[in-house]
Amino acid sequence: MKTFTTIFFALLFLSLNAQVLPKWLTDEERRNMEEYYSNLGEREFSEFTAPPSSPPRTMAEWEEIQALVITWTSYPATLAEIVKYAKEETEVIIICSSPTSVTNYLANQGIDTENVTFIVEDFDSVWMRDYGANSVYAGDVDSLMLVEWIYNRPRPDDDVIPTAVAQELDLPLYSTTAAPTDLVHTGGNFTADGLGTGFSSELILEENEPGNPYGVTTKSEAQIDQIMYDFMGIERYIKMPTLPYDGIHHIDMHMRLIDEETILVGEYPEGVADGPQIEANIQYIQANFMSAFGTPYKIVRIQMPPDGGNYPDVWWADYRTYTNSVFVNKTVLVPVYEPQYDEPALEIYREALPGYNVVGIDCNNIIQASGALHCITRAVGVNDPLWIVHDPLEDVIENTGDYTVNADIKHRDGIANATLFYTTDLGVGYQSMPMALTNAATDTWSADIPNQLEGSTIFYYINGVANNGKTINRPMPAPEGYWDFKILDNATSISNPGNAPDIELMEIFPNPAGAITCIPIQSSQWIKNAELSLIDVHGRRVKSIHSGEIKQGDNKFFIFANEFPAGAYFVRLQHNAGSTTRRLIIK
Repeated sequence: MKTFTTIFFALLFLSLNAQVLPKWLTDEERRNMEEYYSNLGEREFSEFTAPPSSPPRTMAEWEEIQALVITWTSYPATLAEIVKYAKEETEVIIICSSPTSVTNYLANQGIDTENVTFIVEDFDSVWMRDYGANSVYAGDVDSLMLVEWIYNRPRPDDDVIPTAVAQELDLPLYSTTAAPTDLVHTGGNFTADGLGTGFSSELILEENEPGNPYGVTTKSEAQIDQIMYDFMGIERYIKMPTLPYDGIHHIDMHMRLIDEETILVGEYPEGVADGPQIEANIQYIQANFMSAFGTPYKIVRIQMPPDGGNYPDVWWADYRTYTNSVFVNKTVLVPVYEPQYDEPALEIYREALPGYNVVGIDCNNIIQASGALHCITRAVGVNDPLWIVHDPLEDVIENTGDYTVNADIKHRDGIANATLFYTTDLGVGYQSMPMALTNAATDTWSADIPNQLEGSTIFYYINGVANNGKTINRPMPAPEGYWDFKILDNATSISNPGNAPDIELMEIFPNPAGAITCIPIQSSQWIKNAELSLIDVHGRRVKSIHSGEIKQGDNKFFIFANEFPAGAYFVRLQHNAGSTTRRLIIK
């Protein structure tokens, strides 16, 4: 009897999971790709295959949303937890084959269907992030539109989901499905700051290059950038090498933007798995790009948790990640795995995003298919966004006056008023002061926080009211959420670097190298004349990496290792005080 029961439940499990498709291509899908994509042009994806009349603005994920969309198929326990918390913040749209079955499942988990909408539609997989549509706005805050790309999986029923959602919400849908603007892309490999900057791995280049398996017309990087600008308003598109151990090459598995100038980055122990290449990519961003505010990107590091003590450089270890999280208005849903790793990760989120309701959802099951919460959700922006953009104030050293707060505040009906709230003691509460429109051309509103004593911490947020009466705070969870900055004691805020000059060529990473490679140099003083070179094993210089000044502090230089033949090399730093050499292996 025990043997029969075991076999019965094994067969039941296989039956229930027969349609569980992973994020990667199955063998059958690989065999069917050519036939599927050769007939793609005969299918009608949307009414609009030409770009909008003017480039729209792609919304950031922390902006206000009207709905979160999921597909109810595999991993129902995870999906139910998403519904439980998301429906408290927004409408949840569930793509499914049987609303009754979903309703019953949720009821058994103690979850009602208030604020839940069902769309009965065929589907292939749970990976809504990859095949769902992006929310974009005309004129920054005007008409809401949806934009979809050619899905990089031959899954015909998944392909119709953007149309079903657009019809349910009565929104126009634009598609990059017709030449010459046909483009293959996937949602897990894209993040945007809401101000025209986008990030992806170089997977997008590979999937649209000559000989691609999707049958799309070959695209250069410049042509891809133009399509992303025309359809999504991406003016600056930053791309990074793919990672050695991340088989799907989606950046949401190891990094994400949490505001306009802050990147949350997954971190491995030194030299482990994808850690070196992730670090090289992030250092490349920091050395070559500023945020849309013209400030250096802030990096918040969060651990990549092990699986049984191992990381993805061990073949059977899951690619566990905390960066695969989801903003749902004032709530952030974060994948979790084991309490010993989860609690520090959740605390990092709470520190980086004060006031947000940070909720952990168990993803031990779904992560085996190389995905988590971000991978199975898609947000739809609100129809009438009240958009507040603010470059947060930095800590103050020279405390000589008031502190000016500027914010661009926009709504399609115009702004009636804006208010700045601030305090030096959250227990006492906030003081308010009206903001004035100081630049109508940029919709900039301003107010001054009065000068405060050295040693103070100032907490503040902004409230905007549109002419139609709509109101919103930024940060959205305010007053529980806030920005803050410190008034530093001038006597102790300036560090003394010491008198002994020191310049050091630090450890190169990744090493062995195969793509972007970071060469860090740390110096205690300005060095006027220095030479940084790549040397082969015969002592010949094959590349001058840098010639000239080395600034005081941290310096980072980069080479593209794939430009050189595989083998052993040396990186040599020469300067007035001597020289340093480190070994580099190019694979």
